Amino acid sequence: MGMILGKISVETPKYQLIKSSADYEIRKYVPSVIAEFTFDPSQFKGDKDGGFTVLANYIGALGNPQNTKPEKIAMTAPVITKTQESSGEKIAMTAPVVTKAGGEEEKKNMVSMQFLLPDKYKKAEEAPKPVDERVVIREEGERKYGVVKFGGVATEAVVEEKVEKLKKCLERDGYKVTGEFLLARYNPPWTLPPFRTNEVMIPIE
Repeated sequence: MGMILGKISVETPKYQLIKSSADYEIRKYVPSVIAEFTFDPSQFKGDKDGGFTVLANYIGALGNPQNTKPEKIAMTAPVITKTQESSGEKIAMTAPVVTKAGGEEEKKNMVSMQFLLPDKYKKAEEAPKPVDERVVIREEGERKYGVVKFGGVATEAVVEEKVEKLKKCLERDGYKVTGEFLLARYNPPWTLPPFRTNEVMIPIE
């Protein structure tokens, strides 16, 4: 019942709150270890969240863990989606799932999804090795974001509006944007829309 009403009971990424204003928060996230899967959404009928199952199988969220130990790895939140429109630069966040659409000409249809692994894994080599070689385990360093939180369903139109407003506010206040936005979704699909927690995150210097 708690998940339907938006209760977040899984591990979430650690960060330092640098600034909080009416328009946004500035957060600095600690280093983390992620599991990443890069794919063409057409493999999943155009679904940019289609790679979720591959990563969920790696941690054992859908049954037996598909890693060499095998070891069940706890799910974390939020789920992050990244659509990369311009550069091919990879930017990620402390999340269990990050989706990034490749921005280079030859990779424009590719999407990367990431799960943030639990905090107990400090180095990539400490995490169980995936059975599926398409899953890559790597480390993310410290990073800083401008963040705005909102509820409801994170439709493309709503997200676009939030991103444009956040970008303008950050630039107005002298922050340098260093990459494309991330969409963070903290709740499973069956959570009622009014109780959902979403965030738009823009990387800054």
